[in-house]
Amino acid sequence: MEFLYNVLAVLHFVGWAIVLGGYLASLRSPDLYRGVFHGALSALVGGIGMVGVAEASGMWDDGGPDMAKIGVKLAVALVISVLAFVAKRQGSKGDNGTGAVTPGLKHTIGGLTLVNIVVAVFW
Repeated sequence: MEFLYNVLAVLHFVGWAIVLGGYLASLRSPDLYRGVFHGALSALVGGIGMVGVAEASGMWDDGGPDMAKIGVKLAVALVISVLAFVAKRQGSKGDNGTGAVTPGLKHTIGGLTLVNIVVAVFW
């Protein structure tokens, strides 16, 4: 089970790297990379899977992370996923699927991604 947990952790980290990297790479352009949505979903599924595997296998019987932290990270990840979906839909209305995205929407996705990383590290 520990191997599966580690695979899901890698999926989770790669997902957030795609979200943050896609946001940073698109700062100078009006659009947002489509991969941001897929990265957010990968991170969300990986995180949920990590918690499920750890709880089912007893990896966290010695305490583990605070469930309030897990709840906050889940809520933020859900909001990021929904916003990335909205941005993907908004961008697909442009020329050949590369239309502009509202700057507030794009920066909210980037900001919440950083918030989720900070919560993971410092809580």
